[in-house]
Amino acid sequence: MRRRLAAILLALAGCGTTEPHATLPRDAVVGAGDPTRAAVIGSAYAFAARPPGPDAAARAAAEVEYLAAEIPAGPRWVGFNPTVGLGLQVARAELRQALGIAADAPPQAVVDGLFAASRALRQGDAAAARAALAGPVFPNGATTLQRLATLPDLPRTRSATALAERELYRVEQDNQISSGGDGAKL
Repeated sequence: MRRRLAAILLALAGCGTTEPHATLPRDAVVGAGDPTRAAVIGSAYAFAARPPGPDAAARAAAEVEYLAAEIPAGPRWVGFNPTVGLGLQVARAELRQALGIAADAPPQAVVDGLFAASRALRQGDAAAARAALAGPVFPNGATTLQRLATLPDLPRTRSATALAERELYRVEQDNQISSGGDGAKL
């Protein structure tokens, strides 16, 4: 019976559309930390109050973009309540609208552009930040850059990132996943 149920679930899983995959850049976390865990905690912290500057806002927005693709589809997160992934996808839509990011942009392009802008802003290079926010993903990069500096209240993003953080801690406490590295328990 279990094999039959597993076969049916596997077949149904193949019928759905898959979310485009995204990865974080190598510098998303310093040291040997878990980049996804760092993104969950970092984005929750950033959106609990408004991020302190446009560089932090760009990084936090990139983390939400990544998490909206990773949490619903990543095999490591099967122990998460499914509402977490849905909430992060709603948060991604809210952020994209607030920042002027194309609604149909590939998640990886958004992550890459926002992280590049964050790095440039940290180094004080506004021209490089504008260049990172160009092309069809960021239809008006100058506006996106300005909006990063003056983020409005983003209640869906704040709620989704806080829920993701609580769920991460719950699952870790239940010992369903490892809190670092590739040692995930599935």
